[in-house]
Amino acid sequence: MEKLASTQILDARLDDWRKLAQALHARFLTGNFVTGLKFVTAVTEAAERANHHPDVTLRYPIVDVKLISHDVSQVTQRDVDLARQISEIAREQGIDAEPSALTELELALDTADLAAVGPFWAALLTGSLDSLRGDDVVDPSGRLPLLWFQHTDAHETPRQRFHIDLWVPHDVAEERIAAAVAAGGRVVDDENAPSFVVLADPEGNKACVCTCLNR
Repeated sequence: MEKLASTQILDARLDDWRKLAQALHARFLTGNFVTGLKFVTAVTEAAERANHHPDVTLRYPIVDVKLISHDVSQVTQRDVDLARQISEIAREQGIDAEPSALTELELALDTADLAAVGPFWAALLTGSLDSLRGDDVVDPSGRLPLLWFQHTDAHETPRQRFHIDLWVPHDVAEERIAAAVAAGGRVVDDENAPSFVVLADPEGNKACVCTCLNR
């Protein structure tokens, strides 16, 4: 299946869903465990019919759903099609979505030698070198955030090597940045906005607010 660009995903008008780092995400406000389980059961049946299976997290008041085509590690048309079916199931069951609440935490590590450091982090975080996939360490259990290796030139000057990438829906990024600035942070670099904006806390520790736009 062909990977879909962010513009193609936005053009699909999936109101309940937002593309974050790699996948489509949705949060459904089920309100209680029984309603959530009924919703998940219906989603499971739709996934079986499509032979395409999302990652589903059931908690007492919410159900989080993540869709990605694992064979290409990106969103494809099959994800868009199943997202529409899942949203229809939610509507039939009277369940609302809350896309503004979606976030995804990604750790980024600057490195000039991925071949040297990648296996170490894969082994440490997951216990398996197989979890090193391209520029990422991916935890198959979904319990750990994605670790992304950002390629840099070799350097000797001390600098922050780890930083946080916080993926948020493209339509709430400005609000989140403003909240962080109001809480004492500052914008360090917005040259690449709306793709990402670099912020720093009062002690200079940096983080990026990322969206799917202009990628």
